[in-house]
Order: sequence, then structure tokens, then C-alpha cells
Amino acid sequence: MILEVVVIVLALLWVGTLGFLLRYMRQQRALAMQQAERDAVRDQRIKELVRRVDNFQQSAVRVGDDVHELRAILAPLPDKLSALEQRDPSSLSFAQAAKLVGMGATVDELTQSCGLTQAEAQLMSKLHKG
Repeated sequence: MILEVVVIVLALLWVGTLGFLLRYMRQQRALAMQQAERDAVRDQRIKELVRRVDNFQQSAVRVGDDVHELRAILAPLPDKLSALEQRDPSSLSFAQAAKLVGMGATVDELTQSCGLTQAEAQLMSKLHKG
């Protein structure tokens, strides 16, 4: 009789342990699946961020190229403006032409009243428009 009770108790312990082990394995499997889902979401987010960083880098390179081109275009302008201001003192000064632009004079009016070439008048108009 004692042997039967011991066998039954051991069988119950074995079944309980087996049940606990199965439940634990299911929980671990569920946790692993959740972790895999979180990893997939994280990986997708990383890919999106890498793509965005690449776009920002490409944009920064394009802006840098544009700035470089603008510097090359703008670098000679101060010398050209100085040369224009020092040209032919008998004609109306460029300072006065700038004032006329500020008062709303057109390119044609500048060429007629100041003796400027069309290109000079356009330059003055663009530089001093208010």
C-alpha cells in the first residue's frame, strides 16, 4: 500500500513537473516570437533611418556643390563692381544710379540717364533693388 501511494505521488510529481516544463517551454517560445517581432520592427526602423541618413548625406553633398559653384560665381563680383565704380568719372556715378534704382528706376531708365550699358544697368538693378 505504501508503495502504491509512493508511486502515485511520484507519478503526480512527474505529471506536475512535465506540465510545468511544457508551460515554461510555451512561455519561452512565445517570448522568443515576441522578441523576433520586436527585432524585425527594429531592423525595419534601422533600414528606414539608414535610408534617411543617406538622403540627408546626398542632400548635403548637393548643397555643398551648389555653395562651391556660387562662391566661384560670386568671387569676382567685388572686383568687377569696384572696376565699374572707378570707370569714367564724367558719367553719372554708380552711387547715384543705385539711388535711382532705389527710387524705382528701370534698367532702360538707367541706361539712358546714367550712360550705363544694358549689362551694367541690370547689375545695378539687381544689386540695389530694395
